[in-house]
Amino acid sequence: MRLSVVVPCFNEEHGLAHLHEELSAVLSEVTTDFEVVLVDDGSTDQTLSRMRELAAADPHVRYVALSRNFGKESAMLAGLSEAKGDVIAIMDADLQHPPELLGQMVELLGKGFDQVVARRDRKGEGKVRKLSSKAYYKMMNRLVDVRLRDGEGDFRVMSRRAVDALLSLGEYNRFSKGLFAWIGFDTAVIDYENRERRTGSSKWTFGKLLNYGIDGVVSFNNRPLRLAVWIGLIVTLLAFAYAGYVIIDTMISGIDAPGYATLMVGIAGIGGLQLLFLGIVGEYVGRIYYESKRRPHFLVKETSDPTPGPVSATIGRDREAGR
Repeated sequence: MRLSVVVPCFNEEHGLAHLHEELSAVLSEVTTDFEVVLVDDGSTDQTLSRMRELAAADPHVRYVALSRNFGKESAMLAGLSEAKGDVIAIMDADLQHPPELLGQMVELLGKGFDQVVARRDRKGEGKVRKLSSKAYYKMMNRLVDVRLRDGEGDFRVMSRRAVDALLSLGEYNRFSKGLFAWIGFDTAVIDYENRERRTGSSKWTFGKLLNYGIDGVVSFNNRPLRLAVWIGLIVTLLAFAYAGYVIIDTMISGIDAPGYATLMVGIAGIGGLQLLFLGIVGEYVGRIYYESKRRPHFLVKETSDPTPGPVSATIGRDREAGR
């Protein structure tokens, strides 16, 4: 068995040495045949330099440097496309994902599972963060076509066929949590206690988290569009009912000049709904626009391999056709 550990990195210059030290100690006890694939997602600090040093000093370490910051989804995809192992793990560089769990996860994978997911608890997080996370996952599981669980993220170990299944999905707009669930296969879950970052600070701002949440909602279903249809139908029926009421009231009581407040509330309410629905439709149209371009998910600037490879990887149908 060859084990590959894929680690996306963005501005992690101060944490790579700790990461390498802990991974080396853990992986050498799991298997003698392993590799650590570090992916530099367009870092602006000395992350790439640290990767070069680690790769030069340790033959188990390989790295891939992207031409710019493409985002964590693309960095993970780049690492998975470069991984050569029969078993592939994904984890973060900040050591919030405990490396010591890898042995247990690999062992579980050998018992007939294709995915082993590490699920963290919410210990140490604020009440607002906990409540918002629970509400988000509850809403998501009502909307999307796959099952998502709170606490399950990118920290997982997968078989080669599970990784090949992921790489066969060529969509440009990727929501990995949903894709991991969509491919299916037998999955085991182990729980662990939430950890603080060893170094640096989180790159996830509120805006990024919000955008990521929207990606999850619209990536796996068209229910927001269907919801827009139903709300539009209900508002239309209410408008006709109100129009009937106004006509009958006029016939009975005569013309009543006052009504400015009612008129303005109606215009504002209908206008707001129209803008909301246009935004929902625009979100889907925008995704179609990006998918139709068929641009690569990432571009590679440099790797640790002595022979230069392609600047982009073949994903999806192109990958299947090239086999």
